[in-house]
Amino acid sequence: MSSRSRFQTGDHALVRQMNLSVILHHLLERAPVSRATLAEMTKLNKATVSSLVRELIEYQIVREIGIESAGTGRPGVLLELNPGAGCIVSAEIGVDFISVILTNFAVEMKWQHREQTHPGMGQPAIMSRALSLMGEAIEAGREAGSVFGLALGVPGLVDQANGTLLFAPNLGWRDVPLGSILRDAFNIPVFVNNEANMAALGEHYFGAAQEHEEVLYISAGVGLGGGIVRNGRLVGGRMGFAGEFGHMTMDPNGELCNCGNRGCWETLVSQSALFRHVRRAVGGDGQSSILSEMVNGDPEQLSVPIVVEAARGGDAIARRALDEVGRYLGIGIASLVNALNPELVVFGGILSVAGEFLLPIVEEELRRRTLYWPGHAVEVVLARHGLDACVLGGVATVYQAVLTQPTY
Repeated sequence: MSSRSRFQTGDHALVRQMNLSVILHHLLERAPVSRATLAEMTKLNKATVSSLVRELIEYQIVREIGIESAGTGRPGVLLELNPGAGCIVSAEIGVDFISVILTNFAVEMKWQHREQTHPGMGQPAIMSRALSLMGEAIEAGREAGSVFGLALGVPGLVDQANGTLLFAPNLGWRDVPLGSILRDAFNIPVFVNNEANMAALGEHYFGAAQEHEEVLYISAGVGLGGGIVRNGRLVGGRMGFAGEFGHMTMDPNGELCNCGNRGCWETLVSQSALFRHVRRAVGGDGQSSILSEMVNGDPEQLSVPIVVEAARGGDAIARRALDEVGRYLGIGIASLVNALNPELVVFGGILSVAGEFLLPIVEEELRRRTLYWPGHAVEVVLARHGLDACVLGGVATVYQAVLTQPTY
């Protein structure tokens, strides 16, 4: 075979793969639709669409579900993605929790488990428990048919080439070869990424950022991170580290961050920052607050929902603490809007529970600090999936791999 014919064959296969992906993406967004409608949507000719759909039905990724309602011309057979095509397992190891889910190909929850952890457990115990839970989910998926892959989100820098967690400051973990550990344990396709990046993709595929192509995602909890979605794909940067917004320096002489720097954005916008404002007011300044009663005098029992409940009850200290965190949240988002010009900002993580208090302040800071043009049209919304945004982002990560290469 000549080199010319070899390249022609490769080109043909690549084009077919791309067209399969286009068909699947349209089915994800618009199903149920007929072959004729797919041809109109994709601008492919009807014979090509019929051939591609036949191939996808053979893979059992697409199924026929009935006849479209009567209209002009011959009625077509409706198509949708096949929920029984396979399962997806997704997990998140947070600073103080492990979450694992199993979904079918229609992203319907089939198995779910979330439990608290604590730093004293140590890395080996946390990894052992996470592997056990992922194993349970994978076994449940295999009982239902097959498992397309496993995704794991973690709060730190991940080397995308091999899935190694290089540094997770709030966990205190360094150089953990998560990708290798998961592949050796389960022998299925594995995807490891930063939790905020995964959450950004999850909100784009299944949440508040659907149908938006330029998205900035901000996640605030124990730490602060983010993700950027552009044209439907995550922006990773050279090594996949893009989105580490929490470690932008906001105050050179500020609080010491777990990363070793001072005055990082996450020292001003996190649950720790929120609790610090409350404790200083109640303990240092001796101000009265219903929060003292709500935690039975133990400041270690503070939580974001408790602070929100107190703020709803009119507690001045809770309101001032949320105002202060909201102000710095807005200042940081305004800078990112000026730099990135997104069409939508999605705010998630545990602090999003306080969205009713934080978002008005964020919007005020955006009006004050963004340039008119990039800031004028941007909207800030709460993540639709809240604490599940990351694990649904893991589902989206595997989903994207299947849609891009359905024969993988």
